[in-house]
Amino acid sequence: MKILVTSLFVSAGLLAGAGNALASEALAKKHNCMACHAIDKKLVGPSYQEVAAKYKGDAGAEAKLVAKVKNGGTGAWGQIPMPPNASVPEGDIKTMVKWVLATKK
Repeated sequence: MKILVTSLFVSAGLLAGAGNALASEALAKKHNCMACHAIDKKLVGPSYQEVAAKYKGDAGAEAKLVAKVKNGGTGAWGQIPMPPNASVPEGDIKTMVKWVLATKK
């Protein structure tokens, strides 16, 4: 019985994680982030995998990226600027940044 209950909790956790990833990707599509970024390849901007790798282990990465998404920037990934996204709700930005930082190759 314990094994069954444990298995159910593990399965629920995996499904919730997959659901969060799908919801985060849907937010990225909704806010047109996917026009310039892809999960696994460079488009106009870096892939989300490249961003996650660059900021791996950086305790301040989430705050830095939230600010960069909100305010825009240039120079970190080349000379093509990232436009500001001030109209995107901060909660959506935080959700997407957490998802990007969790992206694995």
